[in-house]
Amino acid sequence: MSVQVRKITGPLVLGEGPHWDARAQALYFVSIHERTLHKYVPATGVHTKTALNGRPGFIVPVEGTMHQFLVGVERKLLVVQWGGEEGGEAAVVQELGEVDQETPTNRLNDGKADPRGRVFAGTMGFEKTPGDFELEKGSLFRIDGRGITKVADKIGISNGLAWDVAAKAMYYIDSPERKIRRYDYDVNTGEISNMQHIFDLAASGVEGFPDGMTIDAAGDLWVAVFGGACVLQVTPKGQLVRKVPIPAAQVTSCTFGGPNYDVLFVTTSAYMNKEEEGTPEDGCTFMVTGLGATGHPNVNFKY
Repeated sequence: MSVQVRKITGPLVLGEGPHWDARAQALYFVSIHERTLHKYVPATGVHTKTALNGRPGFIVPVEGTMHQFLVGVERKLLVVQWGGEEGGEAAVVQELGEVDQETPTNRLNDGKADPRGRVFAGTMGFEKTPGDFELEKGSLFRIDGRGITKVADKIGISNGLAWDVAAKAMYYIDSPERKIRRYDYDVNTGEISNMQHIFDLAASGVEGFPDGMTIDAAGDLWVAVFGGACVLQVTPKGQLVRKVPIPAAQVTSCTFGGPNYDVLFVTTSAYMNKEEEGTPEDGCTFMVTGLGATGHPNVNFKY
């Protein structure tokens, strides 16, 4: 079966943070600068959204609820209720906390639940002009029943997260490094240790910056490349398997979904494009089939 890439939504300014919800058989994702949460149902092709009072960095459904989500909004971790299928505003159910209070110009960017339902989410520095960020101002946090714990600091732009329980590994991306980190991971405690870099985009001749990331059932990483118009397939040993072209330059994130978890959903951005360089596909959301890979179910937030 050949690889096929199909556009499933129109353009957004900065689509990010896709999460496949098996209960709803739907893809949830955010548009950061438009301050909206999005839902796409492949079976019907219906795309709906709900508004927020602030920029969302990620969305993760809350276990045991209907239509409630943990969302990183600016620097706050909020549980919100979906605002209706006609685009109403999401209601804040609970505020779990506010991070980086000493650096109020930071904002939360990417976040995801680990295999036990803890959420890891990170921040990024102030964007002075499009693409010009304050570096090493952000942090990575763990959110669980014990509260909010900082697990890494001096982060530029906190991005992709993935876990391999069998390999006792957590993979993580700080985009300005242009590398993929691997940590030893204790799934029982959520503790990380022994950071090392396993893949270097520059050394591998890949243009652009690593952004969001997911992992397949075989342990390979799938990495969105912002400015590279592709998703990379990379082994846990750091070997580049292939590039999957995406018809948008700024590829922001990806996740496996669909009834059999064999569809790769990909978000993109039009945020930093110069008008003369843009294409109608910039900022659209895509589904990729025929990859010959399957992913894991996305995990909901448990607290």
